[in-house]
Amino acid sequence: MMADSAMWRDAVLLLALTPLVYYVLATLAALRFFGRGRARQSANYTPPVSVLKPVRGLDFQSYENFASFCRQEYPDYEILFAVNDDADPAVPVIRRIIAEFPEREIRLLVGAEHFGANSKVNKLARLAREAQGELLVLSDGDVRVGPRYLREVVAPLADRRTGAVTSFYRGIAERNLGAEIEAVSASSDFFAGVLMAEWVEGITFALGASIATTKEWLGKIGGFEVIADALADDYELGHRIAKARGQVVLSREVVWTMYPAHTLRSFWDHQVRWARTVRMCRPLSYVGLLFTQGLPWALLAAIVAPVKWVAGVYLLAYLILRFAMAFTVGIWGVGDQVLRRKIWLVPLRDAVQFVIWLASFGSNRVRWGNVEYVIRQGRMVPQAGGQRAVAKPAEHAPRS
Repeated sequence: MMADSAMWRDAVLLLALTPLVYYVLATLAALRFFGRGRARQSANYTPPVSVLKPVRGLDFQSYENFASFCRQEYPDYEILFAVNDDADPAVPVIRRIIAEFPEREIRLLVGAEHFGANSKVNKLARLAREAQGELLVLSDGDVRVGPRYLREVVAPLADRRTGAVTSFYRGIAERNLGAEIEAVSASSDFFAGVLMAEWVEGITFALGASIATTKEWLGKIGGFEVIADALADDYELGHRIAKARGQVVLSREVVWTMYPAHTLRSFWDHQVRWARTVRMCRPLSYVGLLFTQGLPWALLAAIVAPVKWVAGVYLLAYLILRFAMAFTVGIWGVGDQVLRRKIWLVPLRDAVQFVIWLASFGSNRVRWGNVEYVIRQGRMVPQAGGQRAVAKPAEHAPRS
């Protein structure tokens, strides 16, 4: 009996080393990726671009986010916004942007044909049809960019083998614990997984904050219409381009995204929805995330450790290696200022994330807005009726 107990204890102690090894490898992956020189050989590749902005509602800094796309150091581009209906709170802000940047070609589209349950993708399908440029840059409404953004994300598309270019994102969070934990989670952990994937197998997905592609590659996968029921539309877009033999490039041009304040309920719903999305997109990889979560393993190792100093070693190793990974990936690599200020939240984030990981296996239901969906084979099936938007002609500001 004692031999069996010792065997289980040794197995736990051995498995508890796995996330520590992962932290080391992810740190090396970040050093490898961000330490490489930025390629500039295609910096003068500046064909016409259409920036597609599907929008629903306002974020706490929407005007600044929208305006950042109007200040690009890029010679020829248009910006197309799309909303579900005229009552969307973003409409007055978009009209203000059109008025304040007359030198830019900006159009507002209202409504979109219904292809599936994902209203964002329905809007993207209309935006792509209306776009004048061959190159398409997709960006969510809560994203802000620097002035060289278009030059940097478009440059890799000079190589026609490149099917998509996607970007990391830094957080801008409201003063709210839920918002700050979400920002810390992305920059200290999620991006580490992205860098590991880039190192081991190459990128076969895209990150929704920023995706640059072409109409040609979009046509090869059947257009946005084929992913109109997908919950993880950004993942599906990149994954289908990769399956069509397009290279998905991870850009070093980092954008910003907003993390609004949460109630406890909205934080839980958002995190569980995100976790179930990842689980249903990459089920085997998602189960494997158990072995990248250092806090529960370190605590378990400390409990079963035969002597106190062994328990202390596991806990100290978790703290040192976890903070090293968070710093290297999120602060040194991505440049996330929320993580820089709130890095002490990392262990709390890890504890919360473990509970969410467990909860994500509870069902295949997610709540998005006021609608509940069941996810079947990666497709969203609404459990309550939704109002369909009617497409209207675009409002625009002609190029001066």
